[in-house]
Amino acid sequence: MSTPPQSPQPADQPAQQPQQSAHPAVPPQPTAYPYPNPQSPPAGAFYAQPTLVGQPPVQPAPAQGQPGMPPQGQPGMAQPGNPYAQTYPYGPVPPVPPAGGGGGAGRAVLWAAVGAVVASAAWAGGVLLLGGKGDSADLRGYSAPSDMCAGADYSSFKEEYSETGSSPTHTTLKDKALDESYCSVGLKKSGSTYSDAYLTLQLDLHRKTDPGPEFTATWKNYGDSHTGYDVDPVEGIGDEAYLVTQDTTNGSSSGSRYATLAVRDGWVTYMMSYSSYLSSYDEDKDPPALTDVTGWLKADTKSTLERLKK
Repeated sequence: MSTPPQSPQPADQPAQQPQQSAHPAVPPQPTAYPYPNPQSPPAGAFYAQPTLVGQPPVQPAPAQGQPGMPPQGQPGMAQPGNPYAQTYPYGPVPPVPPAGGGGGAGRAVLWAAVGAVVASAAWAGGVLLLGGKGDSADLRGYSAPSDMCAGADYSSFKEEYSETGSSPTHTTLKDKALDESYCSVGLKKSGSTYSDAYLTLQLDLHRKTDPGPEFTATWKNYGDSHTGYDVDPVEGIGDEAYLVTQDTTNGSSSGSRYATLAVRDGWVTYMMSYSSYLSSYDEDKDPPALTDVTGWLKADTKSTLERLKK
C-alpha cells in the first residue's frame, strides 16, 4: 500500500524536521474545523503579518511542546500561516461556491442546461405523439371511390322518393394532399316530372393536414355565419358530427327545407345534404318533415362510412 505524498516545501527552504514535544501528547480536542485532523489555529493575529511580493507570508512558529500542536511537515496537518489549507491524501478539496449573489452565473448556466434537456424531451415527445412532420395521415382505413353516387348509400330516401332525376353527377380528385369524391343526385316522387329534392354527398381524405380545428370552427358555428340555421351536435358518428337544418316553408306551399349532416372521423370528413324547394310550379306540395329527413341522413351516413372503409 502506497503512502500519501508529502506536502510540498518551498524550493528555497530546507525540509523541516518533526519536533518532539517536551510534554506528553495530548489527544486532539474536538473543534469546528473540517476533517481530517481538526486543529485550532495558533494564537496570534496571523492575518496581520506583512508579506513580500513573490514570497510566502511569514508566520510566527508555534511554541515547541505546546499541548495539542502537531509536528510540522506531516501530511494531513495544517500548514504554517494558514490553518485552513489542509493537504488531503487524495488531492485538493474542490472549492465551495460562494454564498449570496456570487453563484448567479453558475445557476444560470445550470438552469439553461436543464431547460435545454426539458425542451429536447418535450420536442421528442411531440414528434412521437404527432407522428413526426405530419406525413402520416389518420385516414382510419377509408378510401375515396371513383363514383361516389354508386359507392354511397341513400336507400332511406327511396321510400319517399322512389325515382331518381336526371343522371347523377359525380366527380373525383386524387392528389398527394387530398382525395375527394363528390355526388349530386335528384330525387323524384312517383309521378313527378322533375326532381322534387336533391342530395349532395362529399367525402374528403386529408392526407397532409389535420382538418379537425377548421371542421369544428365551420360546422359548430355555422349558425353564427348563416342566419336562420339550427346547429345540433350528433353523437355516435365519427369523432364529431353536426346537424344543420333550416325550414322556411312555415306550413305554406312555398319556401325550402334544408338539412346537412357533417362528420369528421380522424382526418376524413363526410357531408350529406338534403334540400327541397317549394313553389307554385312544383308538383310536390307535401315534402317530408325535417325530423324524417334528419333520421334518414343519420342512417345512410353510418351505412356509407362503413362501406367506404377498406
